[in-house]
Amino acid sequence: MRLTWLIAAVMAGFAGPAFADEATGTTKAAHEALLNYLPFQDQVDFQNATRGQIATLEAEQITAPDGTVIYDMAQFDFLKGEAPHTANPSLWRQSKLNAIHGLFEVVKGGIYQVRGFDLAVMTFIRGDKGWIVIDPLTASETAAAGFKLLREKVEDLPVTAVIFTHSHVDHFGGVKGIVTEKEIAERKIPVIAPVGFFEEAVSENLIAGNTMSRRASYMYGNLLEKGPTGSLGSGLGPTTAAGTVTIVEPTVTVSETPTEMAVDGIDMVFLNTPGAEAPAEFMFYIPKFRTMMQAEEINHTMHNLYTLRGAKVRNGDKFAKYINDTINRFGGEVEISIGSHNWPTWGNVAVNEFWKGQRDTYRYLHDETLRLANKGETMVEIAEQVQLPDGLAKSFANRGYYGTANHNAKAQYQLYFGWFSGNPSQLHELPPVEQGKKFVEYAGGADAIIAKAKTDYEAGNYRWVATALNHVVFADPDNKDARELLAKALTQMGYQAESGPWRNFYLSGAKELRDGVVRAATPDAASPDIVRALPLEIYLDYLAVRLNHPKAAGNDIYLNFILPDVQQEFTLSVTNGVMNYTIGRQDQQADATVTLNRSLLDDINLRQANLADAISAGQVTIDGNQQKVADFVSLLDTFDFWFNIVTP
Repeated sequence: MRLTWLIAAVMAGFAGPAFADEATGTTKAAHEALLNYLPFQDQVDFQNATRGQIATLEAEQITAPDGTVIYDMAQFDFLKGEAPHTANPSLWRQSKLNAIHGLFEVVKGGIYQVRGFDLAVMTFIRGDKGWIVIDPLTASETAAAGFKLLREKVEDLPVTAVIFTHSHVDHFGGVKGIVTEKEIAERKIPVIAPVGFFEEAVSENLIAGNTMSRRASYMYGNLLEKGPTGSLGSGLGPTTAAGTVTIVEPTVTVSETPTEMAVDGIDMVFLNTPGAEAPAEFMFYIPKFRTMMQAEEINHTMHNLYTLRGAKVRNGDKFAKYINDTINRFGGEVEISIGSHNWPTWGNVAVNEFWKGQRDTYRYLHDETLRLANKGETMVEIAEQVQLPDGLAKSFANRGYYGTANHNAKAQYQLYFGWFSGNPSQLHELPPVEQGKKFVEYAGGADAIIAKAKTDYEAGNYRWVATALNHVVFADPDNKDARELLAKALTQMGYQAESGPWRNFYLSGAKELRDGVVRAATPDAASPDIVRALPLEIYLDYLAVRLNHPKAAGNDIYLNFILPDVQQEFTLSVTNGVMNYTIGRQDQQADATVTLNRSLLDDINLRQANLADAISAGQVTIDGNQQKVADFVSLLDTFDFWFNIVTP
């Protein structure tokens, strides 16, 4: 079991060499056009991103006790200076801003942030008795380093509250780097989160985790070297830390809007915002400081309405309505807006302009997609047409550094209409290999296609080159000329991309076309904290997905399970090639009853124990037909992380 964010982070240490391709004239022209379109002379973001800087770590590496590098701030030092031709100048600018690192004072004596220590931002509020910590990063090591810097440079006080704004791992994984479960219990430290946080946090990406994780290795560019011809970061932030992911269960949950609460003497007004950027999320306003914690509903980038690593689509309508509600409630008095990523915004006029731009960006993407869909336009046709108007598009905060207008429009179409365009020719298309073979046959063979693709490449028609040569590669993956020319086209598309994930996808695909799938020695990236926190229901859903359904068809199995250490039991059945379960009961007609501790089940899932060995050691007892238990285990499939993406 892998967590998408974490496997991407772990893989950062296995980056290969950067590409040697030069930027073509077409790519240089695209960059020049963007330089002329956007207001690059506006330096307000750089002023805000460096405002209030107190200090940073003298050693630019955060390491584990054994010396393993958890996070290296120096990996983005190459961003100093102007953008080279191999990088989109707008993405270069955003990456440079995200790479600014250190401890910053946001409100004198009141609010501080650690930025550039991880993908996300960790915020501290000075309460009556200590530090209220908001979103303690991905890894305990980076969170601990940031908290240590705060205590050294500002004030050495204990943690008096923890706030998780939402259920993504880069906002809670480092919690045990700042406070232990024992301290939380003994000192009654409130841990505040939106309703549903814990369930969403521990289950995210489990059921579909293998594919999400593999695609995340492309999305975050973790197989690429950081550099002018490689990854520039994620667009939303620099990159993830490869450390220890932890979690603690909230003691206080927020479900209503508004919910008013005093946290260590600081009054806060919480707004519950589920189902937009995250399944469980809230924002909150701090009247004393006239500051809004915008979480990840508002960012200095267009966010994803669909994430390229793969996930359920998000609703731009909800994004817009939550932000509009925030404007109506606090727009008249707010002076500062801070978030879970990027840098703060100061000043009432600037904050309102920022918020309204973000609101209108998501409203435009959602509503224009539906307008065009209701005129009969299809998903791909709509995505080609939806472009933000200049009033939005010329604001850097609304640029597609993470999400893009193109793939967000597709997401809104999918949200309402699904994958099918309505054209019956697309209802039952051939799979890629069969399509590729027929495409090559109809076009007169691979050599003819490659010759024409070279002409299109020279003309800068990279998108069509990629489309045509993808067919050739899927028809004949050993065709080196097709692979190389496709890689060259993808590289130029990566160089042009303003979105960090788009750049990373293109360049990762080009790398694997050239080098093949390089199987790095990746450890199991599932966090023990996350696995041990999984509700039993989620465990069993995951087992049901792992069942090899065609193989299981006709093999009926009925088993009881008893977990004595947690006083839980369930019955499990395999019939008609599917697995069903019922928690809290036993079947008197079951083939066998299996008794083992939940802690052992966790160890097996963490690959710290083997089921067969545990049975031999007497840690697992089976009363009944042992063969049926063995049959069930044999039906559980395993997933290879290193499946092909750009080749069949």
